[in-house]
Amino acid sequence: MNRTSAVAAFRVLFAGLTVVAIVVQLASLAAKGTLNPVNYFSYFTIDSNLIAIGVLIAAALNRDRASTPRLDLVRGGAVVYMSITGIVFTLLLSNTDVDTAIPWVNSVVHELMPLVMLADWLITPPAARLPMRQGLLWLSFPLVWIVYTIIRGAIVNLYPYPFLNPANGGYASVAVYCVAILIAMLVVSALVVVLANAAGSGRRRVDAT
Repeated sequence: MNRTSAVAAFRVLFAGLTVVAIVVQLASLAAKGTLNPVNYFSYFTIDSNLIAIGVLIAAALNRDRASTPRLDLVRGGAVVYMSITGIVFTLLLSNTDVDTAIPWVNSVVHELMPLVMLADWLITPPAARLPMRQGLLWLSFPLVWIVYTIIRGAIVNLYPYPFLNPANGGYASVAVYCVAILIAMLVVSALVVVLANAAGSGRRRVDAT
């Protein structure tokens, strides 16, 4: 198996594993009668993992063609979202019920996949250097998600995460958490750009020799 095939197999394997994890947890909640489908798919964790699945599959299907700026843009976003998923879960949610009660599912979506997406980014970095402003584009989805979550929560009185619920300290507390997470995303986005450019430079030097 050559390198291209190995990378494609890596992507398909972990995309498939994540699909299974999400479906198994979904079925478990349904069997217990506690499934709220809209709430389940409103978790940033689930959304980020779905983006990661799509990115891995698209990249695997693209294996015999040169990577495109559009694909690299979405790939980078997936790395940022999964990294933040892992960081926020570790710091704020490790002892909170976030509808991933099955231990191995929890490990896949919160711990394993952030590492998988980072590894994929470094193993096959973008062909062209990324500008630092690239990171600003990656904030689009989280901003939309936050607005959606706050508006929906105010309507149905249901929030996916305790720190976004104004009942736990008011909207000022929610705003502080949102700003802190967005700042963390900016930092992570910058690191993702730096790592991509460093890995890409090394790859281009190897290819040139």
